[in-house]
Amino acid sequence: MLAELLLLVHVIGATVLFGTGAGIAFFMVMAHRTRDPALISHVAATVVVADTVFTATAAVLQPISGYLLARSIGWDLWEGWIALSLLLYVVTGLFWLPVVWIQIRLRNLAHAAAASASALPPAYFRLYRIWFACGFPAFFAVVGILWLMLTKPSIALF
Repeated sequence: MLAELLLLVHVIGATVLFGTGAGIAFFMVMAHRTRDPALISHVAATVVVADTVFTATAAVLQPISGYLLARSIGWDLWEGWIALSLLLYVVTGLFWLPVVWIQIRLRNLAHAAAASASALPPAYFRLYRIWFACGFPAFFAVVGILWLMLTKPSIALF
């Protein structure tokens, strides 16, 4: 019964990470396309809150639930698919952490532009391009993790 509960928690966490990430990306891209500083400021503020409440919480709980699940089932954390999942999780984090800071900066730059009734500054567009580029490796790393969790392939890493 404990393993089933941990599996449920782990799957919900994975769903939250993937779904929130995809949703945040969609809404940020759609807001950016308008070039409207007030709209971008509003959407980016919501994105920052969503990343804090949902993504950060799931990102912390996911390795805990995964560890407890693996332990309750008897899986070795050095098993190939698990070790590779953990590596991809680190890769995801390395791209996600700068994105959090960038989203805050994008929000602040858009807010300042809206408050002064001016256009978005060049710094906004530079940061947006970095934010956009960071999304691809993080997204594909999460897809890889999901695939590994579902298929549990036999991978000899060590």
